[in-house]
Amino acid sequence: MTPPRLLIIGPQGSGKGTQGQRIAETFRIPAVSTGDVFRQNVKEGTPLGLQVKAIIDAGDLVPDELTGAIVRDRLSQDDAAAGFLLDGYPRNLGQVGDLDAFLDERDEPLTGVIELSVPRDESIRRIAQRAAEQGRADDNDESIAKRLAIYESETAPILDVYRERGVAFEIDGIGTLDEVFERIITALAERGIVA
Repeated sequence: MTPPRLLIIGPQGSGKGTQGQRIAETFRIPAVSTGDVFRQNVKEGTPLGLQVKAIIDAGDLVPDELTGAIVRDRLSQDDAAAGFLLDGYPRNLGQVGDLDAFLDERDEPLTGVIELSVPRDESIRRIAQRAAEQGRADDNDESIAKRLAIYESETAPILDVYRERGVAFEIDGIGTLDEVFERIITALAERGIVA
């Protein structure tokens, strides 16, 4: 059986956080969301949190070195030995190289890359709705546009790398949570990744 060492990727508002949690629960693996780690540190007012807050409030992304160190530390913990789901990392080609080096040392390559595909206008609608429901200050019009532009220019190209390796597959992110989840589980099963 193929171990679930997964990456979920998609633009902000694609539902990757929600689907990632469901996948992690189904496979009993940790969901490693860099956004969640950063938000927790901001909430707790840690030195990392204060540094991250200033970066996020400006609509920028946290530097690669900082993000990579956090992910490597998290994937080294015992609960990630049987698999994991990454959400929000890697987000650019440099981070792909960093993650590859770490996973190669452990002989643990990614076994599946789930691309949640939604149109840009749907992403924007969902983010605006999330901002209203959760009161997230980082979800304002200017930062949303900036983050989507960064996703399109920096993150989307990493999918080509994973497609060439034969581990990436696209999932239609439009539909109910259950419909999208079923598409993901079916696609994983077709690749020998079953809970």
